[in-house]
Order: sequence, then C-alpha cells, then structure tokens
Amino acid sequence: MLNKKGILVALSLLLWNSAGLAAGAEMALEKAGNDVDNIASLQRGARNFMNYCSGCHSAKYVRYKTIAKDLELSEDQVVNNLMFNAEKMFETIEVNMPEDDAKRWFGQVPPDLSLMARSKGTDYIFNFLRGFYLDASSPTGVDNLYLGGTSMPNVFWELQGLQKAVFSEDNSGGTPHFEHFEPVTAGALPTEAFDGFVRDTVNFLEYISEPVRSTRRVMGTWVLMFLIVFFVIASMLKKQIWKDVS
Repeated sequence: MLNKKGILVALSLLLWNSAGLAAGAEMALEKAGNDVDNIASLQRGARNFMNYCSGCHSAKYVRYKTIAKDLELSEDQVVNNLMFNAEKMFETIEVNMPEDDAKRWFGQVPPDLSLMARSKGTDYIFNFLRGFYLDASSPTGVDNLYLGGTSMPNVFWELQGLQKAVFSEDNSGGTPHFEHFEPVTAGALPTEAFDGFVRDTVNFLEYISEPVRSTRRVMGTWVLMFLIVFFVIASMLKKQIWKDVS
C-alpha cells in the first residue's frame, strides 16, 4: 500500500507528463482566478466552449436544459446559440467530429471534458490553454509547455496570436529551462482580454464538472443552520430535564 508520500508522487506523475514539461522542470501554475458563481462569465464560457471546443470534445454529463436553467438562459437562446448538433433540450453535448476522423487526425479520440476540471484542476487547464508555442517538429505546428507532445492544436491561436518559447542554455547537458514567451504575431485580443476569455472557458469547464455545486452549497448552508438551531434547542432541553438532578 502506498504511503502518503507515495500517493502524492503518483498524483504528480499523473498531472505532469514527464515529456510534457518542455523545460524539463516543474512549472509554476498561475492561478486561474475563475468564479463559478459568476453567471455572466459562465454564459461567455458556454459560448466559448461550443464555438471552439465542441467540434472535437464532448461533455456527456451535462444537459442543455441544465445549462439553460443554471446559466439563466432561455430555451431560444440555448437553441440558437449553443445547440449546434442537438435537437432536444434534454440531450447532452456530443462531439461534432466523427470518431474515425478524430483518430486519423489526432491519433486518438479527444477526451470528454465533463470532468476535466475536477481531474486536472482549473489552474492547470488555464495555463495549458495559454501555453502553446511554435514548434516546427510538431504535426500541428505547435507544442505545449505544460503537456509536451500534445496532439491538440492551438484552437485559440487567432485570438492569442502565435508565440515562441525561449529556453535558457544548459551547459551541463541537462534539459533547457523555460524563460518566457515571445510574441510572433499579434492576436485578435490583447493579452488581458485573452486571459479573460480563457478564464471564462475554464469557468464553464469547472461548472459542468459539478452542475449541482450551487444547489449543494445552498442546501449545505440550510442544513448547518438547522443543526445549529437544533443544537441550541437540545442544549436548553437538556438543562431543563437535568436541572433538578443533584
């Protein structure tokens, strides 16, 4: 059985692809800073997901009617702006790309993203989506600082622009250390606006990983309030019953 240290090491190996760190060292993750209670952000994130992600990735554990209810959208808004490959509100988000095409183009079927935020964490996804850089040796023309050798192309390149990664030379023969990104071409969005775009997308991914989160938190608050009131009443009752016992 693994001890606590062994478990932490195993989790680290799952989250960090050894070939994925192009710099060869652990990369600090910038905080995503997303807010799953921000309805406007979730609405923008849903738009981003459907326009840029749903072509390859599914989200099979969330239904359109749930999204409409939680994100305060009307059925018409969902049908006209989000339901690109579905006909009924009770359907889930299915991928547009045929499975055979996905295997031929990417070598594997892109994963379902329903639970990706819970699996990898929002900070990791936030940094991953901003971590693409030019790499002529890659079939897609880009690699990723946080998952080297990824078969995923940079779907946000028009918004972010193209960038190259600068690594420091290592005279000892070890793996070069990542220094910074340098822009090659400008994107349609300024850096701050692009970060906000990615943050909204990550926010939506966190939401679909647990759509009942807000309901659960409200219910939990009421349960705690009930327990507090019950404890006060029980304490008063106990004192009343035992007050005459010496």
